[in-house]
Amino acid sequence: MEAAAPAPALEPAKAIKAIDRKSVHQICSGQVVLNLGTAVKELVENSLDAGATNVDIKLKDYGAELIEVSDNGSGVEEENFEGLTLKHYTSKIQDFSDLIHVETFGFRGEALSSLCALSDVTIFTCHKSAKVGTRLVFDHNGKITQKTPYPRQQGTTVSVQQLFYTLPVRHKEFQRNIKKEYAKMVQILQAYCIVSKGVRINCTNQVGQGKKSSVVSTTGSPNLKENIGAVFGQKQLQSLIPFVQLPPNETVCEEYGLDTTDMPQNFYSITGFVSRCDHGVGRSATDRQFFFINQRPCDPAKVAKLVNEIYHLYNKHQYPFIVLNICVDSECVDINVTPDKRQILLQEEKLLLAILKTSLIEMFGSDVNKLNVNQKLLDIAGGINAKCESSEGNRIMTLARLRESFSLHQMTESNFQSPKKVKRQHSSPRQLPSFDTTLSPESEKDNTDSGFCSTSAESDVGYNMPEAGSCISSERVANSPEEEFCDSKEELQNECLETAGQSEKSLECDVQFLGTVHELNRVNDWNNPNKLSQVASSSSPSKKCFKSEADDLKADTCPEEKNTKNYVASVDALVEVKKKTVSLEFSMKVLAEKVKKVIRQQQKRTETRNYRRFKAKISPGENKVAEDELRKEISKEMFAKMEIIGQFNLGFIIAKLNSDLFIIDQHATDEKYNFEMLQQHTVLQGQKLIVPQNLNLTAVNETVLIENLEIFRKNGFDFVINENAPVTQRVKLLSLPTSKNWTFGPQDIDEMIFMLSDCPGVMCRPSRVRQMFASRACRKSVMIGTALNIQEMRKLVTHMGEIEHPWNCPHGRPTMRHIASLDLISPE
Repeated sequence: MEAAAPAPALEPAKAIKAIDRKSVHQICSGQVVLNLGTAVKELVENSLDAGATNVDIKLKDYGAELIEVSDNGSGVEEENFEGLTLKHYTSKIQDFSDLIHVETFGFRGEALSSLCALSDVTIFTCHKSAKVGTRLVFDHNGKITQKTPYPRQQGTTVSVQQLFYTLPVRHKEFQRNIKKEYAKMVQILQAYCIVSKGVRINCTNQVGQGKKSSVVSTTGSPNLKENIGAVFGQKQLQSLIPFVQLPPNETVCEEYGLDTTDMPQNFYSITGFVSRCDHGVGRSATDRQFFFINQRPCDPAKVAKLVNEIYHLYNKHQYPFIVLNICVDSECVDINVTPDKRQILLQEEKLLLAILKTSLIEMFGSDVNKLNVNQKLLDIAGGINAKCESSEGNRIMTLARLRESFSLHQMTESNFQSPKKVKRQHSSPRQLPSFDTTLSPESEKDNTDSGFCSTSAESDVGYNMPEAGSCISSERVANSPEEEFCDSKEELQNECLETAGQSEKSLECDVQFLGTVHELNRVNDWNNPNKLSQVASSSSPSKKCFKSEADDLKADTCPEEKNTKNYVASVDALVEVKKKTVSLEFSMKVLAEKVKKVIRQQQKRTETRNYRRFKAKISPGENKVAEDELRKEISKEMFAKMEIIGQFNLGFIIAKLNSDLFIIDQHATDEKYNFEMLQQHTVLQGQKLIVPQNLNLTAVNETVLIENLEIFRKNGFDFVINENAPVTQRVKLLSLPTSKNWTFGPQDIDEMIFMLSDCPGVMCRPSRVRQMFASRACRKSVMIGTALNIQEMRKLVTHMGEIEHPWNCPHGRPTMRHIASLDLISPE
């Protein structure tokens, strides 16, 4: 007997070993210094911690080539040279318990060590006790490779060359996005310029061999407001009001679940400035919002969200400029949450939010420039009340009644001119349930350019028929599906009575018959004859439709009623069936072959059947999900391959791609195509100003504008550039774009600068130019109610494949939705 083969030996588990020290250093360093902003921030913090009153930052090629931070701080003593760039070496704390009382920016001992691992670092320093300075060159492990005397005054200079070049992938990405990184770095630096009182901070940038340009500069003022003026100009100060702290009121305390009796007093002390809530005073983005905790710049997400939400109660379309310094006991805050120390944890955070909410509401609410609309309405109501009492006795006019009398429903009813128009309006074919469309009446198509759009992304009303000139009340659309069906059924029956004998009769009765089928489909219990008979009797339109006809016509025109009744009555009737025996030929061989054939067909069908690619409902709440699915599954080339099935309701195109059916809004899709064409090809004409206008730009914004002059010119803005003028005064506005009654100004320039800071060199338009193009595109597009032939529908669908974003119109209406997959309905 042969011996059994030995079982294969199990492969021994790999031993757990430490990562080599060099790799650990590189891995961890990449998580400490994330970008250009972090690198500059760490070096500036070191200078401020050293007691510097003068900090100079020099950048070459936006920081990609060189970052150099020089200060007049205390300098580094010779015995600390070795530990200066070693991991976790710090003079700020000795053990973990010291974290509670740390008052410096840095304390982890990681910044210089990480910069050594990611770049070439050289440090020049001179301590106040030293006779001459020293130049130190470090390797990537933070070890000193050169140490030579170097003459300089007291202080330290850190030079960082070729940031991230030790990580090739990140270095390439860093260089590709350098201008975006630079813009973010400037915003971080602005925070330190604002909060550092008595410290002069100056930052310059040099591109290639060109002239140095100032990025940001402060004068070393001991005053927070003067620092804001130095960074953002005196014009910004004119829009600011000081933050006035108030204790949280009872309503706000109840909202945040705070106990007013057990609330700590004087826990927080908040100072700073916020822009007024007048329209035009705020910003188009959140680019000037700075939050500090104990003078430390940070990103408190909940605080920022609350401030913006309250500001939007008073100024819906803008964001505030805000500088807030929150002082709290150091034992109640944890600053060691993330390596960049921007995320901070607070005790009693709800109390802070309650204080901010109460204070901001009071500040904005008591603004002398605001008009108390409610009081005005009450005054008007009082005046009307006096007249009503004099003419109609003791009738009371309240504010609620005043609102009711001006409600959309009442005004819509009164706008109709005749009963016939009312009937036509209500009996017009409805839009698909929950398909979020707002359609423009054809009567709005004119040659004037009013600056107002004929459609709204937020409205959710029915069709605007050209004859009525008004839209269906939004209250109707808000009804449940059952109410909508009942309302439309009654209206269709009335219309059928009125137009009996006319050519429209057969069409409307068909619509009613479809309604009956819809009602039958809604019955869940098909085995219950009572429910079936109820549906058949209540939803059958035949009786009411031809009620006014002669009796002899009833039998001829309403056969479906009789058939339905006979069917319903016989659902559960007992039927006697005569049984009959029939002999069948049977063969196992034939049966086996048939079973194999069926199995093969099922396997083939399973392999070829597509998965369910479109799951989103046709509903306003699922627009984002639907657009993501379409973007994923439909490429630009597919639009040209779609088969046009036909036009639905004179407003929608039904198209088929393989086994998928789609519904396309003819007006919305044409509007989006026209809008993108206007965006790409329109060059706005500028109108010259009598006198060139100063813009009061910051140094970095001025640089962004100069580098993107061509994009501004395509938008109709023209400037005169004086290279010899002081920084922040080099650019003057020469001409502004105008188009009929649309006018533009410096706010649009600020908005474009913000967009170009994030995406340099990319063509963009101010939001008001987009509104103008959207308005024009709407008026020149195919209207709802226009009959289209196959060629015209094909043209609209093909255009969808020629634009960047075909999924919704400029006003937010969806252009296309998936209806059904024929494979799932019928696998055969």
